[in-house]
Amino acid sequence: MNLSPALDCYTREQLSARDAQRMAEFIAFGPIVFQVSRLMLKLGILQLLRDSDTGLTIDEIAAAKGMTHYAVQVLVEASLTIGTVLVDKDSNRFRLAKTGWFLINDPATRVNIDFNNDVNYEGMFRLEQALNEGKPAGLKALGNWPTIYEGLSQLPRHARQSWLAFDHFYSDSAFDEALNIVFERKPKTLCDVGGNTGQWAVRCLKHDPAINVTVLDLPQQIEMMREATQGLAEASRLHGHGIDLLDPEAQFPTEPHFDAVWMSQFLDCFAEDQIVSILGRAAKVMDEHSRLYIMETLWDRQRYEPAAFCLTQVSLYFTAMANGNSKMMHSDDLTRLIGQAGLKIEDVHDNLGQGHSIVVCSKP
Repeated sequence: MNLSPALDCYTREQLSARDAQRMAEFIAFGPIVFQVSRLMLKLGILQLLRDSDTGLTIDEIAAAKGMTHYAVQVLVEASLTIGTVLVDKDSNRFRLAKTGWFLINDPATRVNIDFNNDVNYEGMFRLEQALNEGKPAGLKALGNWPTIYEGLSQLPRHARQSWLAFDHFYSDSAFDEALNIVFERKPKTLCDVGGNTGQWAVRCLKHDPAINVTVLDLPQQIEMMREATQGLAEASRLHGHGIDLLDPEAQFPTEPHFDAVWMSQFLDCFAEDQIVSILGRAAKVMDEHSRLYIMETLWDRQRYEPAAFCLTQVSLYFTAMANGNSKMMHSDDLTRLIGQAGLKIEDVHDNLGQGHSIVVCSKP
């Protein structure tokens, strides 16, 4: 199994017996830990402690926030044992801990909290059912659709906002570097497969005034893309093609010829046989001059260990909420599937944005 140097910690025991026992209890109370920490953020208590030079007592926090002594006490005492706040035992004054600082200031953490609360939390109760059925059993907490993708445009407002913020935060962070990689070959036509609201397509159109971009996605997603790009000066070079990519008979358009085919955070939305089918259909519209660019957050190629942790947890979002049969990929699996689809890997660019890799493929 490939593992980046930062992930070598997964090959040996890291904790003492006492620390391991504490971690086991932390897991047991995980749902409470999450909600306490989320509320400490939402209610502004962590921010209040951050802005205090000398720390605050429970009564001072309660007065500042208009809350009861009891409400603040249970949250702050739980946060003390979670590790997001610290206490001066002589003055009973609480202050922010390093972990609390990251909860406030790390944008990835804030996006992850909203995504897990608004999209995943209730549905994760049905994770076991999803694993047994191979279907997103938890999705019924948000609506009645076969997968989350059919229902994305109809999700409850807060869930849709958090889903899009999560999706765009991770992909957008790599776009500047990705543009340089894709446009190094000066493509004139690009096919954006699974383009959602057209974020990447618009970046391409603004980057190169000669590029024409065709977005392939579900018809309802194409409508979202058109709404999001309405009035765009570059809209004449942006085209939409509605397609159900789960249908193995649904072929990619052959006109125009595509110099570049782009898949960003896309293949992780499908089971392995579906990935091979999609890649195979992409290969059919490629020639020796075309290149396929697959941008994924491959969990084994991460520069920092917390990223690998987040990615393997996100796999269970796909299990319970999205489609029931896909995951964040290991590079060994992606390499195997690319080969099965009749393509070869030319190059791999790692450590883009928030931990993305771009796998560049061509026809043999």
